[in-house]
Amino acid sequence: MATLILSVVGSDRPGLTQALAAAVLSAGGNWLESHLSRLGGLYVGSVLVEAGDVEALRAAVQAVDAHGLEVRIAPALAAAPGADGEELLFSLVGQDRLGIVAQVTAILSGLGVNIEAFSTRISAEPHSGAPLFHLEARLRLPAGLTARAVQDALEAISGEIMVDISLAPAKAG
Repeated sequence: MATLILSVVGSDRPGLTQALAAAVLSAGGNWLESHLSRLGGLYVGSVLVEAGDVEALRAAVQAVDAHGLEVRIAPALAAAPGADGEELLFSLVGQDRLGIVAQVTAILSGLGVNIEAFSTRISAEPHSGAPLFHLEARLRLPAGLTARAVQDALEAISGEIMVDISLAPAKAG
């Protein structure tokens, strides 16, 4: 069985997830994991599947593709490099402003931290209605880097970008 990643993007409408699931099933594939959402008015995401017949899967998703959903297929890697370091959950909240993601990811990248999951959203501040920026991420530290060092590096910029940050060990399992 080949393990594959389907990357999808298209105009959001009812039935897209079902059409994609039916295509995977019709090719004898198994749907393992997915992250799908409506973003900027589009249906976007990724799906991890196992398939015995990659060409059958490719043909099945082309039919979905013909109905307005772009689907790209890429082989998944067996194991991510550096997957044995400590795993942390990171959250950040603050007034929305330009550059938050660039500054935070520059710090993490500079420390050699791998971002394994990353999501952001904007909400309204309860009293003023001002836009609040929220970031949540799952981080994998390289061997030898401590959670305290990551916390210190992020706290060094938190005052500058006016955000509150939180780091916690990820729960096993």
